Order: sequence, then C-alpha cells, then structure tokens
Amino acid sequence: MSFYNFSEEENPAAEDEHYMRLALQEAQKAFQAEEIPIGAIVVCKGRVVGRGYNLTEQLNDVTAHAEMQAFTAASHTLGGKYLKDCTLYVTVEPCVMCAGAAYWTQIGRLVYGASESRRGFTSRSNNLLHPKTVLRSGVLADDCAALMKKFFLNKRG
Repeated sequence: MSFYNFSEEENPAAEDEHYMRLALQEAQKAFQAEEIPIGAIVVCKGRVVGRGYNLTEQLNDVTAHAEMQAFTAASHTLGGKYLKDCTLYVTVEPCVMCAGAAYWTQIGRLVYGASESRRGFTSRSNNLLHPKTVLRSGVLADDCAALMKKFFLNKRG
C-alpha cells in the first residue's frame, strides 16, 4: 500500500486527482485483462488501504466490480467493515449495487471520474449513499471516459 502526504496548503483537488490516477492504474489492469476497465482504490488518512478492478469475467461473478474488490481489500487491511474515515476513488460512476455497498460501508467520501448515464446510481436516485457520505464527481472524467471508449471500440472492431 502506498502513502502520500499532502500539506494542508495544497489544493484538495490535487489530492483527488493524484488518487484518481492510481484508480486509473487499476482500470488499466482490467483493460489488459480484457475486463471492463474500471478501477477503484480506498484511501484512509493518506494511505491506500484497498485496491480493485473489475474481475467479473475472470471470476465469472457479476458482483466482482472494482468497488467491491476495493471495499473487501480495505476492510481486510483495516480490520473492520466500516470505512467512515475513508474515501473511495473510482474511475466510473458506481452502479446501484456498488452505491448500496458504499452505503453499508458508511464510506466517508466517494469520488468518481466519468459519469455513467445508463447504469450509474445517480440515474436511479441520489439517495443511495449513506447520509454522511460526501460525493464528488468528474475528477479526471475525460481520462476515465477515454479508457472506457477505447475498450468498447476494441470490442466492436
């Protein structure tokens, strides 16, 4: 797990971009494995405590989304199921299932890159997250969307 310290003078947006780039590295692993390229990391107090990328094809499991993998890894690292002091960074807006899992973990913040108008949780309801979860969207959205577009272009071509 990596550790990255940001001084209080730094822009929090720079911190979010740093961690989203790490989530993009996870998405790249999915891309290389011919999985839908979504990556996620969980950060707690400046430390990456969980990582994940889509493994639905490899595991033959429709629930093996990047967020679920990252939540499981973070819970194992921290020794508990609640992630109140953590932030989930995910390259694409979570689906309803993953938003529900975020609710149950009580994640402190959820930051995502590209919006997902058809399957993203905000297309169904904005009330799927825990009431105390802070949501931020659009971080490196173009980079996150570009990887998805490349993946699907390769599948069609």
